[in-house]
Amino acid sequence: MHSIQENNLILVVDDTNTNLEYISQELTDAGFAIVTALNGEKALQQVQDRLPDLILLDVMMPILDGFTTCKILKEDLATRDIPVIFMTANSDTDSKVKGLSLGAVDYITKPFQKEELLARINTHLQLRNLTKTLEKRVAERTAALSQALKELQESQLQLVQKEKMSVLGQLVTGVAHEINNPVGFIRGNLNHASGYFQDLINLVDLYQKYYPETVSEIQEEISAVNLGYIRYDLPNLISSMREGVQRIHHISTSLRIFSRGDSDRKVYCNIHDGIDSTIMILKHRIKASENRPEIQIFKDYDNLPEIECFSGQLNQVFMNLLANAIDALEESNIGRSYFEIEFSPNQLLIQTKLNEDKNYVVIRIKDNGVGMSADVQAKIFDYLFTTKPVGQGTGLGLSIARQIVVDKHGGTLEVNSLPGEGSEFIIKLPVS
Repeated sequence: MHSIQENNLILVVDDTNTNLEYISQELTDAGFAIVTALNGEKALQQVQDRLPDLILLDVMMPILDGFTTCKILKEDLATRDIPVIFMTANSDTDSKVKGLSLGAVDYITKPFQKEELLARINTHLQLRNLTKTLEKRVAERTAALSQALKELQESQLQLVQKEKMSVLGQLVTGVAHEINNPVGFIRGNLNHASGYFQDLINLVDLYQKYYPETVSEIQEEISAVNLGYIRYDLPNLISSMREGVQRIHHISTSLRIFSRGDSDRKVYCNIHDGIDSTIMILKHRIKASENRPEIQIFKDYDNLPEIECFSGQLNQVFMNLLANAIDALEESNIGRSYFEIEFSPNQLLIQTKLNEDKNYVVIRIKDNGVGMSADVQAKIFDYLFTTKPVGQGTGLGLSIARQIVVDKHGGTLEVNSLPGEGSEFIIKLPVS
């Protein structure tokens, strides 16, 4: 490990001198060679002089922020393969997803532990060095390398999938837990608030019964606050708040269902719960925007038995297929007006069916998006194949999905598609 560290140069980019000094000292003590930059512009100048083996990149910086700097690095052939790890004090999911979608390999949240920082750096340097070694050996076109590469790809897919589910599970479970506490508090207090309001109204009614003639000042105040409307509308307000709290509770439940951790053995789960929780999480992409109406979701669910499966991994498959379908629908909207889309709306059909022998479940996810050519269909499950621009797709999603369905569950994952006519993914899973 020590010799690997001595042979690697790390560029640390942070607009705070204190952070630069601390990180540089820790990494120097660990045996790395270090160069630093105070902003994104200077970082881009540094990489022109000497290419680092890895970049630690702060998100919030003047002149060029971390996201913009990463985007520029990934657009340059000379620098796009350098691993970028974001350093950020902002731990929200959107920022992390944005960073990873731009091509970063990892992120670490400030303040961080020395051991975690070194572990993440060493992991990605080893992966980078391994990738470079593989590229050189692939060029030699040996039969032994072909088999080794296939085994390595499968191993990497498992590592990526395990890491993604681990990070996602921890994050989502934490969010759901934090949501549940205030939601329960609000829900309980709304019941009390409703009772208190009714008590006050009863008291007002008693006053009006025994003192029907009021002084002018009270009568004026009754008119000013519009007492009759308050009596009519406040129960509606409380009812609306109850519905809002229930909605938040439902979202929290969906998050927990989606991120259920997988043990070392399969358990029996409701497939529909997994699909519905995934749709809930993708709700922000499904609802109407200023550019298009809401995507229409049609569900045709059969009466299914519970399936013996790794539920968290299957939810990852549903997430990938549904997110890709939404991408295809959005691509089909390019050049179409709001009214044209409304006339021929974006649609998603999700169908489940138990086969006649009741030993297999078939799940179909169909969109009416742009569709795919036969050439693309032949490659979509290949390792690292993607049709998306640099920084927007890793080419791992469908490879992982196929591995989960085929290798982990003994099922099949197929696709039917024609250009301009949408795509249909078909999952077949054994009941047990």
